[in-house]
Amino acid sequence: MEHLATVVSLRPATEDERPALENLVELYCYDWSELSHLDVREDGRFAALELAPYWRDDWRHPFVLVVEEKFAGFALILERSTLTGTSGVFDMAEFFVMRRYRRQGVGRAAAFSAFDQFRGPWEVRQRQENPAATGFWRSVIGEYTDGRYLETPVATTEWIGVVQTFSTRAMPQI
Repeated sequence: MEHLATVVSLRPATEDERPALENLVELYCYDWSELSHLDVREDGRFAALELAPYWRDDWRHPFVLVVEEKFAGFALILERSTLTGTSGVFDMAEFFVMRRYRRQGVGRAAAFSAFDQFRGPWEVRQRQENPAATGFWRSVIGEYTDGRYLETPVATTEWIGVVQTFSTRAMPQI
């Protein structure tokens, strides 16, 4: 991994940035199309994630990832477990770094920022089809927690993959 020599920020997306976030979600879906055989609709766009709830529900948090004042990705964070519905658990619902910015420490910086902004128990899930994401999250969470996390395989009708669980509550801010 190259050393990060750029300014990286993960900040709440504004309503004005919603169209840009929707376009970034299209790129995310494009990346996923290789792994899960997503197809575009007749209009040439993916049936992408519904972002409206992120501006309606106070337990959903849309973030944009910005590098040197340019959009580079996003994070969608929930304040409840996707697996159990439990409130008070932070869930990295979606996380995306544009290919141009990968392997430069950008994703690591964004993940650390998210963990620092939301102190408490976390779940970070990866689908079975995406072993690269699992490798990324093991490395990042392992570094952030100094190895103090639990990884569990999950196989239900809703989810097949792994989940890392940990708490930032007792972690010193980095």
